[in-house]
Amino acid sequence: MTIRIDQLEQIVKRAVATGAAVVVVVLAPGTSTGTGTDAGNRPSTTATATATPTDRTTATAWATATVQPTTTTTTAAATLGWGTPVRADEFDAGTAQWSVYDGPGHGGNGRRSPAAVNVRDGVLTITGGSSGTTAGMSWGHGRRYGRWEARVRAPAADPSYHAVLLLWPDAENGPEGGEIDFMEIADPARQKADVFLHHGPDDEQEHGQVQVDATRWHNWAVEWTPTSVTTFLDGRKWYGTTDRAVQPRGPMHLCIQLDWFPRGGTVQQSTMQVDWVREYGVSSDDGGR
Repeated sequence: MTIRIDQLEQIVKRAVATGAAVVVVVLAPGTSTGTGTDAGNRPSTTATATATPTDRTTATAWATATVQPTTTTTTAAATLGWGTPVRADEFDAGTAQWSVYDGPGHGGNGRRSPAAVNVRDGVLTITGGSSGTTAGMSWGHGRRYGRWEARVRAPAADPSYHAVLLLWPDAENGPEGGEIDFMEIADPARQKADVFLHHGPDDEQEHGQVQVDATRWHNWAVEWTPTSVTTFLDGRKWYGTTDRAVQPRGPMHLCIQLDWFPRGGTVQQSTMQVDWVREYGVSSDDGGR
């Protein structure tokens, strides 16, 4: 029998929760007679990033990057040695750590309702309905500078639903106070994702994009220091800028949102899922506090 990595991860997670001992045997390539997808045959993942406006001499962006597919669940934290999280949520206790929105939807469209949030077997699911009722949630008080990482999958969806991981100012003064959308998946096929850095009173935006099969589980991360904002996919950097003009002005906190951008016509029910989230500090050696 052949199973996917994400399926194996959930099986092991449930078994460990019961106190059972778990042994996983991984066969080297070519030793299995299964007919499952060969990760080595998947195309590489290409990222493009842009930083605008172009007249800023202080801006530095990695304009093109390639993120190679991995056969393991690589994290930026493990790859870059971020250490122990200052807080984490495996969603084993529902949404107790979160403030779940209850009110108008993004831009006043539809509604955000706690009823659209469900946690089962350690996985958070947000469901967007045909009438624009969806959900979002924020992770308490934030910090000035830090690193955040989350494991997310987004099944193919209606074009009006965007799956988003973002940092939002504690002062609730976005966009002037800053906003970092380090994973925004608007493509209905979920085959590409964007990063947006909102800043300034006129909501100026910097943008980057990565090609990825986001219907599979991936680890999305952002690192914010006094000198840079960098995003990672499965432990690989795919966008970054050192433009000081885009820097948020104060502490930021993590939010998870399935936002509705109505386009008219019939709307297909859509979902996004989150397995875990983690937050890390930035030491003075890394340019943080």
